[in-house]
Amino acid sequence: MRKLLVAMSALMMATALNGVAATAEAADMPAGKPFYKAPVVEAWNPWMIRLRALGVVTRDSGTVNGIPGSNLATSDVVVPELDISYFFTRNIAAELILGVTKNHVTGTGSLTGIDVGKSWLLPPTLTLQYHFTDFGAFKPYIGAGVNYTFFFSQSAAGGTVIDSHLKDTAAPVAQIGFDYMINNHWGFNVDVKKLWLRPDWNGTLAGGVPVTGKVNLDPWLIGTGITYKF
Repeated sequence: MRKLLVAMSALMMATALNGVAATAEAADMPAGKPFYKAPVVEAWNPWMIRLRALGVVTRDSGTVNGIPGSNLATSDVVVPELDISYFFTRNIAAELILGVTKNHVTGTGSLTGIDVGKSWLLPPTLTLQYHFTDFGAFKPYIGAGVNYTFFFSQSAAGGTVIDSHLKDTAAPVAQIGFDYMINNHWGFNVDVKKLWLRPDWNGTLAGGVPVTGKVNLDPWLIGTGITYKF
C-alpha cells in the first residue's frame, strides 16, 4: 500500500511540473498578430439614368437666299428627356440623351408675317464627361460631344410656302451641370448644353418657285430632373 501511495505522489508531481513548463513555454512564445475584420466594400455599378424636363431655347436666326433682309425665327419648347450615362471610371463617363421636340419656323425681317412650316426633331446627343468627386453629395461635371439631329414629319404652312424641308445635320456640343445626391442612388440634376446646329433649308413658294436658306437653331438645352444611380 505504501508503495502505491508513493507512486501516485510521484505521478502527481510530474504532472504538475509538466504543466508549469508548458505555461512557461507558452509565455515565451511571441504574441500572434491581431485579427482585423475586412471592411465591407460597396459594389459599384457604372450605370446612371436621369429623367429631365428640358427647355429648348433657339437662337431665332436664319436666312432665305436671294431675299434681302430675310430672317427666320424658330419656336422654343419644353419637352421630357431621358439620358443614360455609363461611367468608365468614377470620374469619366459618357452620356446619351434621347428625346423628341417640335419646331415651328416663321419669317421675320422682310419675311414678317410669313409662316414657313413645322417639323419634328429627334436630336440624339452623345457627350464625354468629367465628373468632379471631391465635393461630397454635390457632384459637378463638364462635357463635350456631338449631336446629330433628324428632322421628320415635316410640313409646310401652305399659302406662301407650299413645301418645306430641313436637312439632317450634325453639330458640336458643350455641356456643364451637376448632380446633388440625396443618398447612394437618388438625386436631382441640373444640366445645360449648347448646340451649334444650323441645318440647311429648302422649300417651294406658291407658283412653284424653289427657295433655299439656312436656319440657325443654335439651341440652349436647359434641363432639370431626377437622377438614379444603379
